[in-house]
Amino acid sequence: MITNDAVVLGLLMLILAAIFYTAASTQAGWKRFYAVVPPLLLCYFIPGLLNSFGIVNGATSQLYPVVSKYFLPACLVFFTIGMDWRSLSRLGPKALIAMLVGTIGIMIGGPFALWVVGAISPQTVAGQGEDAVWRGLATIAGSWIGGGANQTALREVFKPSDALFSQMVAVDVLIAELWMAFLIYGAGMASRLDNWLGADSSQIEYIKQQLDSQHNANERVPAMRDYIFLGAVGFGATGAAHFLADIITPYLSKNYPFLDKYSLTSTFFWVVTIATFIGIALSVSPVRKLEHAGASKLGSVFLYVLIATIGMQMDLGAVAGNPGLFAIGLIWILTHALILILVCKWLKIPFFFLAVGSQANVGGSASASVVAAAFHPSLAPVGVLLAILGYAIGTYGGYLTALAMQWVSKN
Repeated sequence: MITNDAVVLGLLMLILAAIFYTAASTQAGWKRFYAVVPPLLLCYFIPGLLNSFGIVNGATSQLYPVVSKYFLPACLVFFTIGMDWRSLSRLGPKALIAMLVGTIGIMIGGPFALWVVGAISPQTVAGQGEDAVWRGLATIAGSWIGGGANQTALREVFKPSDALFSQMVAVDVLIAELWMAFLIYGAGMASRLDNWLGADSSQIEYIKQQLDSQHNANERVPAMRDYIFLGAVGFGATGAAHFLADIITPYLSKNYPFLDKYSLTSTFFWVVTIATFIGIALSVSPVRKLEHAGASKLGSVFLYVLIATIGMQMDLGAVAGNPGLFAIGLIWILTHALILILVCKWLKIPFFFLAVGSQANVGGSASASVVAAAFHPSLAPVGVLLAILGYAIGTYGGYLTALAMQWVSKN
């Protein structure tokens, strides 16, 4: 019914505004609703309803190609320039260990879950070409190590079909939100869980005070020039990434064609890889101060626009086409949880670091900060810091996990 992309973009922004407005409402009805239905799910599925009922046509719209090409690399830069290596070091090794062990759990859990379900129900993991299940699972790997931006990057690299990706979004969001609910519930009994883990949580109180002081010292109202600088950094890095990718890809395709099976001849892979690297490099320069002007917040805006355009391509009727995929997601997250719990028990890591380290992988900055704030509001930045590290390694870790799942599916 609506074919003008300007109208569609306006409609998507109104939908996002309505979701965020009602999610922040203090009315009891909305609170009960969002206690059950996560806002992120609506950001995917309301645009999906528009596409499924023929109100918009995600297949012919040019919004997603434009947003993924220009907004996504800039989004990755905005998320990574805020990496505060000094603050990360103050968290101590246990925080980073929990986060990286969580990453390893995702990287092991994906291929393991695919192997288990494939052995029981081969038809669940079947599919050829763009419908190969491992291609869709690759996008979950990106999401569960980094976030939505990494998920989109790997979608562009491995190119699963729209129907398969619709199923994967459902698995991703529902399993991840279930796990987050468990972690938030655990925050209410953190002291008992710390006793079981044999962990000393006194360091967390010290971190709480340090982060409060740092936030108060650096908080400022952004000036107009800050937004100009942010645009220059984000889109300048995006331009540089596209420029270098246009050189690297033809060279590899011509001289090393065998790399195609590892998707290393994909232009988009190099765009997101280079953009992420530029963001990491800038995080150790004075440019990192742009985080105090709202770099990660602007990145989040770009990310939610990206999520809405992804949702607009979903065919919700395809979600129920392969319910066995939820078994893969459940085994995957349980493997991640088991590995993380065992290591935290062995190294006596507090439950706070276990929960936030896990959610920094599985949920990204928004969910990680929510879980951290469930322990104490001033600890929310810890979730953001660890999640930024997840954004930095999400594409790379997800890519390696995808190759492992590709190998499992062929053996």
